[in-house]
Amino acid sequence: MPGFAEELAALVSAAFLLGVKQEAKKQAGKAGRELVREIPKATKKQLSMEREKKAIRKASAYNKEYAKQYKKLKKKHPRTSFHVLAKKAHRATKKARK
Repeated sequence: MPGFAEELAALVSAAFLLGVKQEAKKQAGKAGRELVREIPKATKKQLSMEREKKAIRKASAYNKEYAKQYKKLKKKHPRTSFHVLAKKAHRATKKARK
C-alpha cells in the first residue's frame, strides 16, 4: 500500500496549501483595509499642516467699501436675500468709489 500513503500525503499537503492560501488572502485583505483607513488620516494631517502655512491676504479698498455698503443694506432690508443685497451693494460701492 505505498500508493495509498503517497496519495494520502499528497491530499493532506494539497489541503494544507489551500488553507494557507485562504488564510493569506484573509490577512492581505485585513492589512489592505487597515492601510486604506490609515492613509486618509495621514493625508488630513498633512493637509491641515499645509493650510496653516497659508498667508492671510489684506482686504482691498473695494472689498472694505463693499462690506460697508452690504451692512447698511442688510440693516435696512434684513429679510432680503443675499443675491439681491449683493447686487445692490456692488452698485452702491461703484458709486461711492467714483
